[in-house]
Amino acid sequence: MDKIDVAVIGAGPIGLSVGIALEKAGLDYLIFDKGCLVNSLYNFPDKMTYFSTSRLLEIGDVPFISHNEKPTRDESLEYYRRVAEHWNLKLSLYNEVKRIDGQEGSFFLESKMGDYKASRIVLSTGFYDRPRLMNIPGEDLPKVTHYYRNAHPYFGQKALVVGAANSACDVALELWRTGAEVIMAIRGDQINPRVKYWIKPNIENRIKDGAIKAFFNTEVKEIREREVLLEKAGKEFVIENDFVLAMTGYQPDLNFLQRCGIVVDRSPGQIPECAEDSRETNVPGIYLAGVICGGLLTSKYFIENSRHHGQLIVDDILAKEK
Repeated sequence: MDKIDVAVIGAGPIGLSVGIALEKAGLDYLIFDKGCLVNSLYNFPDKMTYFSTSRLLEIGDVPFISHNEKPTRDESLEYYRRVAEHWNLKLSLYNEVKRIDGQEGSFFLESKMGDYKASRIVLSTGFYDRPRLMNIPGEDLPKVTHYYRNAHPYFGQKALVVGAANSACDVALELWRTGAEVIMAIRGDQINPRVKYWIKPNIENRIKDGAIKAFFNTEVKEIREREVLLEKAGKEFVIENDFVLAMTGYQPDLNFLQRCGIVVDRSPGQIPECAEDSRETNVPGIYLAGVICGGLLTSKYFIENSRHHGQLIVDDILAKEK
């Protein structure tokens, strides 16, 4: 059984920044991920542009040079590959960690590719790989997706976009530009006020002029092979449909944290217990880094305001070893 000082679970930008801090400190570590390097970013839409500037996405003192002030998805993938190569980070990709047991100094990890022992654990698992389900009949049909990559497959098709936040508005606009017949199902009475300032007036104008049809105060009740059942003001009605793009958001795997013994509060935000100055949880030797620290409040932490978590964790580890 392989033994390491620190097991980092999650090879996103924050997991990589933790690895860099561990590399600098000379600690033995391994970064696990059940998917590819920066798997969440890879699953972003092909043409996505970040809200943050490239400078705010930098980690490990590696410059992020992009063609424009706000980089694209592809530029970020290239950048984080370059970061991993520059620091020669120790990675174990496509290797899901299924279980963690034990205590500080002697944790046991069961992974897809084998078992490991680690003195300490850092969880930086994010949330993007767990869509928030509608839990309705037909949600598992092949025509339904919670992820959007490219508009081309939807040309000439009747596409229902569920949601009214940034992702839903971006998707609806791109589908419309590409020649899809777009309908939006929105639970509230307006487009989310937090939608990006350059997107919000565009989607509102397309709805106003009828290019995109929107049903407000409406819920999706059932998805069928060639239609969708909707409900508005207590009345049900059916629309013809070829594809459903459920842009309903994503959520972290808090059950995994709880199985590790981490306390998650009962507030609506379900915030896991984590010390601000060290990122250590109530379980000695298990740390949290990145967006997972915010529980269901997935907009609380970003790359730019959590890329320092790795150094806080390493400082705490080194202080314990003195």
